[in-house]
Amino acid sequence: MSPLQPPPTSLLDKYHGEEAQPLYIGRVRVTGGEAAHGRASGVVRSDDGALEVDLRLPIELGGPGGGSNPEQLLAAGYAACFHGALTLLAKRADIVLTDLTVDAAVTFARDPMDGLFLLSADIRVSLPGLDRALAAELVRNTERICPYAKMSRHGIDHVVAVALDHESPGFDDEASR
Repeated sequence: MSPLQPPPTSLLDKYHGEEAQPLYIGRVRVTGGEAAHGRASGVVRSDDGALEVDLRLPIELGGPGGGSNPEQLLAAGYAACFHGALTLLAKRADIVLTDLTVDAAVTFARDPMDGLFLLSADIRVSLPGLDRALAAELVRNTERICPYAKMSRHGIDHVVAVALDHESPGFDDEASR
């Protein structure tokens, strides 16, 4: 097996087209588990089998804890994506990064607008040894290209649909996409 490598900086090359150009589609399925409730006792499985996570309601929401939750998974994705985008920008600019860390906190909260729920994210980037102005510029530029930051700022295109009874709920059918 060859050693792990970061993606090429050519990912930063601009795309010009009329519609979004898919590069990768991550697919997961959540089942309800023991409590028949995805958030409280669900299991997340990816279509390729690389991810399998037991979900548990955190103690703060009245659950037992002892498993991951959607906020942690979103925070992990956001932090990983931001870290990767920042690394690519630094490499393209010949900036050497040492001990870069990205901490993400995703908060599940009550929404004062409708009384229901909302999410917020707090991203903290540590760039030890880098000039503060250069670090700030690098983080600002990363915010412009990181898809998670763009999603947080502008929203996300999404489709929510009910699969018909005769449709297979598998990953290969159109209803699961």
